[in-house]
Amino acid sequence: MKRLFLVDGHGLAYRAFFAIKGLSTSTGISTNAVYGFTTMLLKLLKEEMPEYLAVVFDSKTPTFRHKKYPDYKAQREKMPDEMQKQMPLIMDVITAFNIPIFSKDEYEADDIIGTLAKRYEDEMDEIIMVTGDKDMLQLVNDKIKVLETKKGIYDIDGVKEKFGVLPNKIIDVLSLCGDTSDNVPGVKGVGEKTAITLIQEFGSLENLLHNIDKVSKEKTRENIKTYSKDAILSKELVTIDTQVPISIDLEICKVKEYDKDKLFEILDKLEFKKILKELGLYKKETSGDYRIITDKDEFQSLLNSLKDTHSFTTDLQTTSINPMNAQIVGIAISLKPHSTYYIPVAHEYLGAPSQLKKEYVLDELKPFLESKDIKKFGQNIKYELIVLANHGIRLKGIELDTMIASYLINPTAKHNLEDIVLNYYGVTKPSYKDIVGKEESISAVNIQQLGEYACSNADFTHRLSCDTLMPKIREENLTALFEEIEMPLIEVLAQMECDGIKIDIPYLKKLSLEFGQKLSDLKEDIYKLAGEEFNINSPKQLGFVLFEKLKMPVTKKTKTGFSTNEEVLKELSNYHELPDKILAYRELTKLKSTYVDALAQLVNPVTHRVHTSYNQTIAATGRLTSSDPNLQNIPIRTELGNRIREAFIPEEGYVLLSSDYSQIELRILAHVAKDERLINAFINNEDIHTQTAIEIFGGSPELITSEMRRAAKVVNFGITYGMSAYGLSKELKITPKQANEMIDKYFEKYPQVKDYIDRTIEETKLKGYVASLWGRKRHLPEINSKDRTLREFAYRQAINMPIQGTAADLIKIAMIEIHKRLDRKKAKMLLQVHDELVFEVKENSVDEIVELVKDCMEGIAKFLVPIKVDVHSGKNWGEI
Repeated sequence: MKRLFLVDGHGLAYRAFFAIKGLSTSTGISTNAVYGFTTMLLKLLKEEMPEYLAVVFDSKTPTFRHKKYPDYKAQREKMPDEMQKQMPLIMDVITAFNIPIFSKDEYEADDIIGTLAKRYEDEMDEIIMVTGDKDMLQLVNDKIKVLETKKGIYDIDGVKEKFGVLPNKIIDVLSLCGDTSDNVPGVKGVGEKTAITLIQEFGSLENLLHNIDKVSKEKTRENIKTYSKDAILSKELVTIDTQVPISIDLEICKVKEYDKDKLFEILDKLEFKKILKELGLYKKETSGDYRIITDKDEFQSLLNSLKDTHSFTTDLQTTSINPMNAQIVGIAISLKPHSTYYIPVAHEYLGAPSQLKKEYVLDELKPFLESKDIKKFGQNIKYELIVLANHGIRLKGIELDTMIASYLINPTAKHNLEDIVLNYYGVTKPSYKDIVGKEESISAVNIQQLGEYACSNADFTHRLSCDTLMPKIREENLTALFEEIEMPLIEVLAQMECDGIKIDIPYLKKLSLEFGQKLSDLKEDIYKLAGEEFNINSPKQLGFVLFEKLKMPVTKKTKTGFSTNEEVLKELSNYHELPDKILAYRELTKLKSTYVDALAQLVNPVTHRVHTSYNQTIAATGRLTSSDPNLQNIPIRTELGNRIREAFIPEEGYVLLSSDYSQIELRILAHVAKDERLINAFINNEDIHTQTAIEIFGGSPELITSEMRRAAKVVNFGITYGMSAYGLSKELKITPKQANEMIDKYFEKYPQVKDYIDRTIEETKLKGYVASLWGRKRHLPEINSKDRTLREFAYRQAINMPIQGTAADLIKIAMIEIHKRLDRKKAKMLLQVHDELVFEVKENSVDEIVELVKDCMEGIAKFLVPIKVDVHSGKNWGEI
């Protein structure tokens, strides 16, 4: 969700100042306000995870309200000196968090917040005003809400429950009862309860003043007559000005990574050790015993040490992030914590010292790198494995990958080495970009500088491996998942990446021309339907055609005009033919540029094949992802997607073979929910979507239409993703009420699925995490959030993750088993796409490989329902 949080800076600072007493540094600097403010800001960032955030402060000059009413806020005491001194520190903290600060002369923070909330209402899914000022409740609507730090979020229902009136009537209530904190007079003798009762009865201040004689209580009636002008003035004073002339670029409000050095400097000075620990911010650690080896004697000494070691860490410095193209520039080896060696072998710059020859170094290190008896540690060690393989070395004895260990412990965190080190040791490490700088190649970087960096990498990786991550893996009961699935999978994926897949380049060239012609035809159709030529890729010009010229209904706006995103165009396709053509044009353009034109450029000049990279540490569910190129995003079961898949071909004398788990998520759901009806449907090999359609719509199988089956399919898979009635209604283009009825009927027929969902959510609330059948965890602290949106997001993840995580684990185990048993002379496993594996198989070995693959994939685990795999072969990926 796109959510903008607008914080009342002075309000939060006052609350912090009065909530915490007597806090100061060892030198006597008062810090209670800045400490309280910082902890509340951190709590907001951690619990709400805003995408956009800004802090707004009151003007130091008198506002327009003071001009209308000189006594406005006159009773307020001046800000205490102790607090005043801390305000610059609060500003420094906000700035160090890279959060923008706004204020404007003659306006209060409330007015600026209100202006920004209304201005960006259409661009956001939700706007949260963080304030304790009840005046702000008047702006609450479907999108705009108030977060009161002690009481939680107020939406429309919350305001109605608290005050008995809708948000737009809050100003009428306050105009009668006044606001003592701001010295707003209101009507003398009328309190909040009376004011609410009057507005409930009369609807507005204006209607009340026109019907004063109808007020039942005499005293109240006389007070309203006497102080009616005060009431009118009060309404002006409490009405938020949402038209403040302030110019702000929303993008600067996007939450960014904080300035670690600046924040450390401020928090260290203020002696906020607890916050420093929470953020993992400590002083940079001095380097250990890091040595650069440039002569044979030193290198032989290292080799002698390697003969006596049981484990070491290696870190390669190479010319490319693509391991298939990378050449080694230097090698770092850590034998024990704080002791690391760097052997430069290919630094090339003016004045570079002489270095040992790469071939000599690799030949001497080869026995140690290939020894199964010496344990190897690494960060993203799959990269090292592939690079070394391309240099004639088979890396063996792989024990631990810090990136994967970090991922298993917390799959939603960042897992590059800099972040892992900061997280566990509080040490700020330079990044690769910091070291390389503007140099065109890493080989041009100074040996001393790169050596220090590489040694630090290997050193921290060694320390993390031995002292930190493995104990944490055991503590979290992730040992089996780590040692039996994720670590063995590294070698499998490395082999697949090295093998790559052949591309039919002449076919792609023809396809590019064909797609180009289709785009040209679509363009002509679009111009004809629009009645004019325009830039189809320009949202502004497209918006003009759709909404101003063709008068289609406006469903969503952005700060620059009309929204023309996919969701909007799908909705508009009900009104006109043009939006469908635009969607087709966009899809074809994307496929042509991303695949048809790009794939030929990605063919490796040495292997003449395309080598995708598989990522184990991206998806929180445990699913593998693919990149450079992403072969998992080619549309499945569409004509265009299939045409692109036809470009993937086998070598001469081979065929491509696809093995795909059939409805694996639903089979896992049947297993974990133990739903008898669902289990029996799979055991009896029934068409599960037709069966669900019968349960939802009634009737016999022959009465179920293709449309009814499709709806049932959406329900079946939607349930596994925690889809709401609203989501289902949008997908099927039915009313939320109809969608709700379908879901109710589903749960009526599959009651144990409902029990499983309820049970899973309750268990996740208690434990704070959810797990797959093999123990893969995803922590979901948001499940206990007071924010309904975050809470419901966590509900969906809690329902889906055990199913998706189990599916991910299942295919990984199958891949490991296939890798062990596969005769590479007969077949190679090339691709993994979600629940599908693609092999290149010798034509005379197809039957044998089909039997092996089915045996591995179907027999790898025992569920309450049969696991089924569909296998097909052909001369290209599109055929299968």
